[in-house]
Amino acid sequence: MVISRATIAVTAAVAFAAAGTGAAFASDATSSTARATQECQPGTLKATTTQLGTEQAGMNHAGTFLKLTNTGNVTCVLSGYAGLALEGGGHTALPTQTEHGDTYFATDPGPHDVTLQAGDSAYADLVWTHTGADTAAAHYLQISPTGGNAHSTVPFEQDVDNGDLSVTAWSDTPPAV
Repeated sequence: MVISRATIAVTAAVAFAAAGTGAAFASDATSSTARATQECQPGTLKATTTQLGTEQAGMNHAGTFLKLTNTGNVTCVLSGYAGLALEGGGHTALPTQTEHGDTYFATDPGPHDVTLQAGDSAYADLVWTHTGADTAAAHYLQISPTGGNAHSTVPFEQDVDNGDLSVTAWSDTPPAV
């Protein structure tokens, strides 16, 4: 087969023009990958707390797992730490400070991409102390999956010292405690 200089020039010109306009030639596999890695949208995520059959209690520390389930029908990606806020009775805001990283019970996996197919869940470990020091009597917990304004509010009847919470990053498996 003989390829003329004209064929090479036309092929190069088309590729150059596509690159200059930002056009992309993607295969179906590439398009599927791009769709599968879209960021999770708060409206398709349901946050809850759960013990997962493991009690986290000791030395005035208590804990639970945060569970975030993709209730949408599209695979998405989540990364980072949950935004958290305590609420008192009547859903009044309570002063809350959240520390990201290791908790008393679990090692932080660090921020990384967690891919959630429809129905899949991500987990984080949530810990607080309850010695009675400037106790915040919480009734509810706001959980923002990505730290933004969109959040779920779940029952959380806990006494939390100084309103201080510790939480690990989201992971596709529950943190080992």
